[in-house]
Amino acid sequence: MYSLVPIMGITAIVLFSFWMYRHHKLAYPPVLVPTQHAFHIMIEDPGPMPPSPILGQKPLQLLEIKARGRFGCVWKAQLLNEHVAVKIFPIQDKQSWQNEYEIYTLSGMRHENLLHFLGAEKRGTNMDIELWLITAYHEKGSLTDYLKANVVSWNQLCHIAQTLACGLAYLHEDIPGLKDGHKLAIAHRDIKSKNILLKSNLSACLADFGLALRFESGKSVSDAHGQVGTRRYMAPEVLEGAINIQRDAFLRIDMYALGLVLWELASRCKAADGPLDEYMLPFEEEVGQHPSLEDMQDVVVHKKLRPTLRECWQKHAGLAMLCETIEECWDHEGEARLSAGCVEERVVQMQRQASVTAPEEIVTVVTMVTNVDYPPKESSL
Repeated sequence: MYSLVPIMGITAIVLFSFWMYRHHKLAYPPVLVPTQHAFHIMIEDPGPMPPSPILGQKPLQLLEIKARGRFGCVWKAQLLNEHVAVKIFPIQDKQSWQNEYEIYTLSGMRHENLLHFLGAEKRGTNMDIELWLITAYHEKGSLTDYLKANVVSWNQLCHIAQTLACGLAYLHEDIPGLKDGHKLAIAHRDIKSKNILLKSNLSACLADFGLALRFESGKSVSDAHGQVGTRRYMAPEVLEGAINIQRDAFLRIDMYALGLVLWELASRCKAADGPLDEYMLPFEEEVGQHPSLEDMQDVVVHKKLRPTLRECWQKHAGLAMLCETIEECWDHEGEARLSAGCVEERVVQMQRQASVTAPEEIVTVVTMVTNVDYPPKESSL
């Protein structure tokens, strides 16, 4: 007994340790983490992990929380002499972290109007694990924050709207034959001003791909439909739970939300000859700041209401055309909505037609549109 008991005890400990190792290994499979310097690392659970090579060579220091959202918080961080953003997810939101990581690392996801991805990490041990996404940092923050504190000129509105539509058009497009592979069509599914960041020159870039859906030929998306997103930006068909699970239907849902974001821009533009109100979210007048799903269904689906387009906007040539574009984006029928590429073209036309636009600024905007690094699309106007 003196000989067997220790042997049996050691054997039990070894078997239990092996079972625990396999259990965690299956729960958190290895993830390949790319970085901007082409380093790679396998991240495994459980236990403390060394930082990825880019962060190992350049110590990362969290500085301050800049935003809190549904899936975690965003920190401003220091990476030697430059700032980066670190989005930290708790372990219970692993699926959102995983989905966003996978979207960022798809072929063709490098574009000036999509948030630049730097790397992903798992930090901590056991139940204290945190999931990190490291991206470029933009000091001006989200479009929501910017519009709360600032009004925009007509040219600034056009620049933000055009770069936003450009980024969304690229995200939606299926582009085979790129150097790094086939760029799949992707629906964002949570378009809102909070998920649009502004660069120092006021160019827009899309962020937060935790709910994004990619469309691969021959693969079903039947498990991905449902009432996801932010309630006040949900299209009528999402609020009704009556989504057609085809690719174009999901892209049109993004376009409805884009119409609401364009309305937010118009509401803070000083080009119109009229009073400027304090910044308000879409439907804030109708349902307040924290609407329920039933509130939004009543306003959007049953009453078919939309945010108010001010009369004074119609007196400005560009804003009048923007109002028409907004109405075509948030049309109740998804099939009637504009594409993102069409909105991009419309914005260029608006700036040409508006009497307040300087000729040299028109040339700048046109150049920006024609230099986009993907195949030109036929006009959908």
